[in-house]
Amino acid sequence: MAFRIHDCVVRGEIDNRTRGMVRGKIWLAGREAPVILVLRGNAWPDLAGCRLIFTNRLKPQPLPQAESLQSLQRGGIGDLTASRKVRVFDVPLEEAMAMYERREKPPEHLANSLYLEWFSERNGRVVIESADYDLVISTPEWRMTPEEEAERAQQAAESMVDFTQMLTDEVEKHHRGQKDPEQPWDEQDYEKFLRECDARTDKYGELLDKYGDSEEAEEKIAEEMGWNRPDDDERLSLEEINALCEGATNEPPPEPDPLTEGINWMRAGDGEIRHPLQHRCHESATKFQRLVGGLGLDSAADLDLDQFIFEFQITGAKLAGALSSLAREADLVDPAFTVAYLKRALGHLHQSQAGLEAVAQKTLLPPGMIAEARRELFEIREEILRLMDRFRGRG
Repeated sequence: MAFRIHDCVVRGEIDNRTRGMVRGKIWLAGREAPVILVLRGNAWPDLAGCRLIFTNRLKPQPLPQAESLQSLQRGGIGDLTASRKVRVFDVPLEEAMAMYERREKPPEHLANSLYLEWFSERNGRVVIESADYDLVISTPEWRMTPEEEAERAQQAAESMVDFTQMLTDEVEKHHRGQKDPEQPWDEQDYEKFLRECDARTDKYGELLDKYGDSEEAEEKIAEEMGWNRPDDDERLSLEEINALCEGATNEPPPEPDPLTEGINWMRAGDGEIRHPLQHRCHESATKFQRLVGGLGLDSAADLDLDQFIFEFQITGAKLAGALSSLAREADLVDPAFTVAYLKRALGHLHQSQAGLEAVAQKTLLPPGMIAEARRELFEIREEILRLMDRFRGRG
């Protein structure tokens, strides 16, 4: 996915006073030296020929991927404007989300947003988008002609096309050599398939992030994803899809096998059916997030603490993907697929353990909490390994 760094910006400056070149400096929370921009192309007409200085009015957050965002950003400019219209809540975000849950519409208004996008040689697509910056724009030293504006739009579109092609190449790399679905698959085959799924998800996410969810955007995204086919006459209409989904929703799911309760499934307090290990991981991750907050700590403010909590939560999500179907469809579960998915959960758990050990060196958390979290992660790890052996027919 694109680097979206607007919440991490302290301040910055962008200079397009030289035709065909955008230079800049951006200071991020937690990094002393600024990120340097050296980009080909021009800004939109509202910023072309200008120097822009921007300052974040909000408290910036450290960038979780700070170590992998290169300090020197070379490449091409995408879209750069200070006049993009966005809807902004008139109430704090937490209050707006609570209103949505009550099926109420939060008050909002249209505001100008800074939108700064570039395509880096090292980091791919990077985006800054925010209506929470104070902007100072100089008098333009040159004005963009209609021909230059057309050329600018074409260059920005070509940069996105080149970036999308890189994502497509990543999908194809994992797709090549896959077995026929009718042949038996082992866990390595499923691992390759899941990597392709990840690549497709990344591509779709980038396209949705760039183009939005309008009807026009949906057509463009469908074309880029290869969802449009020559046999369009055979495709279901939106009304037909909705009707099918409504029918599926109204049909109650089958009851889980009572003989496997406590082994393949359990019923959580909210009535949801979960695998016991997935439930344990979910509850533990939630517990430690709450404990960290109770200490007055913001997990996002420390990269290692954020890694411990975030990767713990992702482990639970991956376990759900691997094990959730066992409750009602145990006979249909492919053991090789389950093992491949469990490997993914194990990888995220190892990242959580690494984050926890780094936190322990900083004495951010009480020793008792560190010991409890270390033990919990270890026991979940052992249970994942036990399940992998079980589905490999060894246990």
